[in-house]
Amino acid sequence: MRVLLPFLLPLELLVPSDDLKSLLDRVAAGDLSVPAALKHLAHFPFEDLGFAKVDHHRRLRCGYPEVIFCPSKTPDQVVEIARAIAAQGETILASRADQNVAAAMSREFPSARYNPVGRTVVVPGKNPIEKLPGLVAIVCAGTSDLAVSEEARETAEVLGCTTKSFSDVGVAGIHRLLAHGQELRAATVVIVIAGMEGALPSVVGGLVEAPVIAVPTSVGYGANLGGFTPLLAMLNSCASGITVVNIDNGFGAAYAAAQICRAAGRIDREK
Repeated sequence: MRVLLPFLLPLELLVPSDDLKSLLDRVAAGDLSVPAALKHLAHFPFEDLGFAKVDHHRRLRCGYPEVIFCPSKTPDQVVEIARAIAAQGETILASRADQNVAAAMSREFPSARYNPVGRTVVVPGKNPIEKLPGLVAIVCAGTSDLAVSEEARETAEVLGCTTKSFSDVGVAGIHRLLAHGQELRAATVVIVIAGMEGALPSVVGGLVEAPVIAVPTSVGYGANLGGFTPLLAMLNSCASGITVVNIDNGFGAAYAAAQICRAAGRIDREK
């Protein structure tokens, strides 16, 4: 089995020799800067486990390490992928983890932390995640939506965001939401999670100037249609500028929120 580990093996094993020579010649000639060369190298290394190819340079390209999506993987497969990520010093985030996966991860990594509501496992790594500026507000319509809300919170915090959660503030009792109006308007990004008819993002979108990321959930009675009703309602929101992710996708909403905060920090540094 051929294993590609950046910084542990000679560079020629990570990059085809002709490409590497051309890259080094351009750097030596002054035609290519060192940062630009690093960008080229970012597209190469991965580790082949046979059943999975672990992308060790995901953070270099995208800003964050690879995340393990657990469904349809065995606990042993999740642990083996996690070992490869941990060997690089990266923080491990495993999403949609059941109790069997959580138990296997806890046996392998004593520092593993399982959130049974959000179904996430987090193992801190040696490489620090950059602390991002701003605040991500996570607004949850009802207690039944907490699984998605907690997935979003855990993900955002692993990616370096500061978060604040507002739970059970759905439109059936709008005064509960309005009581937090000032705090919501202070947020950099607002993630709004709702099932049933999915009206909450439209309300929040009319109250704040921050980007609003709407997450429909599969919570509701029959006409909820497993989340399609709130999905379509959010896509047809009358509030301007609302972005919608897939049903129950708290992870995707949090990842997008972290990218917004990261971009804002980069703009501030370049001023």
